[in-house]
Amino acid sequence: MPQSTTTIQTVSDPDRERLFARMSTVLRLTGLGRSTIYRLISEDKFPAQVRIGTRAVGWRWSDLERWSAARPTITH
Repeated sequence: MPQSTTTIQTVSDPDRERLFARMSTVLRLTGLGRSTIYRLISEDKFPAQVRIGTRAVGWRWSDLERWSAARPTITH
């Protein structure tokens, strides 16, 4: 019997939702606190936010994915 693979794709409408993550999403995904994120930004150790509206900022998903991939992993 042929094996099947499952691919999970996130489709959002509009695509803008997938391009940027807001603070609440960044907090949930990273497990970091708000002050830690801003401290890491000031130390150039976390992607900087970008303005996505007059009073709104977000993070590019591509920047977050690149940051996550570059983090050291702990193995036991």
